[in-house]
Amino acid sequence: MNKTKTLDGVGNNPNTVFSNLTNVTLFVVVLMVGLIADLATKSYVFTHFYDSTSALGQPVYWWVNGIFGIQPSTNPGALFGLGAGYQWIFATLSFVFLLVVLAWLFRFGGIQDRWLSVCLGMISGGIIGNLYDRLGLGHGFGLPIECRRDVRDWILFRLQSVPMFDPWPNFNIADSLLVVGAIMLFIHGIWLNPSQNSETSHAD
Repeated sequence: MNKTKTLDGVGNNPNTVFSNLTNVTLFVVVLMVGLIADLATKSYVFTHFYDSTSALGQPVYWWVNGIFGIQPSTNPGALFGLGAGYQWIFATLSFVFLLVVLAWLFRFGGIQDRWLSVCLGMISGGIIGNLYDRLGLGHGFGLPIECRRDVRDWILFRLQSVPMFDPWPNFNIADSLLVVGAIMLFIHGIWLNPSQNSETSHAD
């Protein structure tokens, strides 16, 4: 006897409904924790470490001497400063990517996958964190007018004499969420998703 299916092909199984609610909660919690961590650290660093009077760049405050520390900076573009001056384009793309994520989760059934819910929560938190800056909502802290739609970065990492890592471009927690989420998404697509499809086909 065939089970009644919803429009997205998922049966009205109480276990499935509970799992989906759990994954929705997980998605929202990961998104909010990442977003709050990003905005809170940006606010703290630019309140306590940003020198609006400096004409020679921002000072560095090392946690691990010469390797890892704090240096406030602003990025007018995307990764590595590419596309400088086109903040409105990146802001528009951010809205588009968020809509794609929501459609993937709630229209095409991605929310049924816990791993996918976590990595898309991280990616969404990262997108919103940098979108907040691009919309000019993080414009305080003595930033020059021309920088008030730039993304605020503050994490400094360098490996002395290592090409590309001396130093690595400054970044923030939102960038970290995007990178880790993308890596998780890659792992899901290459290893996890094929195994899940194989298990489903065997079950059929």
